[in-house]
Amino acid sequence: MAEVKRAEVLIAGAGPTGLTLAVDLARRGVGVRIVEQAETFFEGSRGDGLQPRTLEVFEDLGVLDAVLAAGQPPVPMKIHLGGEVVGERRMAELAEPTPAVPYPNGHFLGQSRTEGILRERLAEFGVRVELGTPLLGFEQDADGVTADLPGERVRVDYLVGADGGKSSVRKALGIAFEGTTDESIRMLLGDVQAEGLDRAYGHWFAKPENPMSGIVLTPLPGVPHFQFGAPLGEEEAEASLETLQSHLDELSGGGVRLHDLTWSTVWRPNIRLAARFRDGRVFLAGDAAHVHPPTGGQGLNTGVQDAYNLGWKLADGSPELLDSYEPERRGVAARVLKISTEILEKYKEGSEDAHERGENTRQLDIGYRGGPLAPAATGRIRPGDRAPDAPLKDANGKSVRLFELLRGPQATVLVFGDGPAPEGARRILPTGSTLSTLDFEDVGGHAFAAYEAERGRQVLIRPDGYVREITA
Repeated sequence: MAEVKRAEVLIAGAGPTGLTLAVDLARRGVGVRIVEQAETFFEGSRGDGLQPRTLEVFEDLGVLDAVLAAGQPPVPMKIHLGGEVVGERRMAELAEPTPAVPYPNGHFLGQSRTEGILRERLAEFGVRVELGTPLLGFEQDADGVTADLPGERVRVDYLVGADGGKSSVRKALGIAFEGTTDESIRMLLGDVQAEGLDRAYGHWFAKPENPMSGIVLTPLPGVPHFQFGAPLGEEEAEASLETLQSHLDELSGGGVRLHDLTWSTVWRPNIRLAARFRDGRVFLAGDAAHVHPPTGGQGLNTGVQDAYNLGWKLADGSPELLDSYEPERRGVAARVLKISTEILEKYKEGSEDAHERGENTRQLDIGYRGGPLAPAATGRIRPGDRAPDAPLKDANGKSVRLFELLRGPQATVLVFGDGPAPEGARRILPTGSTLSTLDFEDVGGHAFAAYEAERGRQVLIRPDGYVREITA
C-alpha cells in the first residue's frame, strides 16, 4: 500500500479561486496543498475584469498593490461603424472614492497575470502550485478525505474542487450541474496584437445596420496585446487568426493588422449552477460550482469571493461555519448568474444599453442578510452586510483606515466610544480574534455614520469583512 501523506486541505485547481483559497489558508497557518492537472500555467487574459469588491478582498490578502500596479482602470471605447469613428462610450462612469468605498471602480488585468501575483503571494508562505498533478480519485469518511495523486495517497481534513466548469470533483460526487448551453451562439475570444489601434481606448467595430454584432478589442495592461471578442458563424469551426482578420477587415475596411495570436477559444453560452456546493468534507468553489457568460465580468470575481468566504470557515472547522458556506455562496451565485444572463440577453436583442454597467455588477451590494450567520436586525447596516471602510486617526495622530484594523485572518470587534472596551465585547469575540476599539479620532465622524453607531455599540466583523453581530 502506498504511503499516505498528511495535509489539512487539498485544493484541486490553481486558477484564481484555488489560489485565493490557498493564500487565505496559508496565512492562517493551515497546511494546504494546491494541485493543477495542467503541465504549464495558463497564459491568456480570459477573466480580465476585477470588480470593486474583489479589490477589497485582494487588499486584505496583501496583493492589491501589485494588482493595481500591473493593471489599469477601465478605458473608454471608440465606436467604429462602417469604418468611421462615430463616438465614444464607457461601460460605467468613473466614480470618486468615498470614506466607505475606497475602490469604487473596476480594474483590468489579464487573468494569467492575476494568477501570477497570487502565486507569488502564496510562495511567501512556502506553498507552491504542483503542476502536472491531476486528482485521480478520492474517497471520504467521517474523519477526512483520502485523495489519490500520481504516485501518492494524501489524507486531508477537507478537499476543495476549484477545478473549473468540467470539474472532476463535482462529477465524482454526482452533483448535478443545472442550467443550459446555447449552441446557437458562438464567440471567438482571445488575445492578439493589433497594429494600427490606439491603446488608450477599446475599440468596437460593427456595421451601421447591425451595430451590436461586431468585434471588440480591449488593450491589455503590461503586454502589447488586445483581448478580443468576435462572433463566429455556424460554418466557422476554427479559432484562427485568419478568421479574426477576415471579420475585422469586413467591418473596419482594413487598416488594422492582427498578429501574434497567443490564446484563443470558442465560447458558447454555458450557464450552470451546481445543485450543491458541498458533500460532507468536500466543497466546490468557482467555476466548479457555477459558470457564467462573460457579460458583466462576474465569473472570476464570484469564484474569488467563494474562496474568501470558505477559507476562514475551513480554518475554524466548526460545523456551524462549514454548514453556512453553501447557503451563503449558492444564493450569491444564483443572483450573479441572473445578472450576467440578463446582460447577455440585452446583447442578443441588440439593446443600446447592453454595454452599460451599474451597481449590480460591482458586487459591493452582495451580502448574507437572512443567512445562517446573520441574525435578524433592523437599520441600514445589519448582520450579513459588507463592513464599510472609514478614515481614523490613532493616539499619535497617524491616519489609519478601518480596513487596516480589519486586515488579517481574524475576526474583529469594533467598539464605538471612548475608553476601554466594555466586557460585553469579549462575549461576542471568537477565540483567537482581535479587539479594536474606536477610542481614537473618527475623522469626520465617518465610522459612526457608516455603521449608524451610537457610543457603546459593538459590531463583530467576520474575517471576510462582513458584519456578523451588532449589540447595543
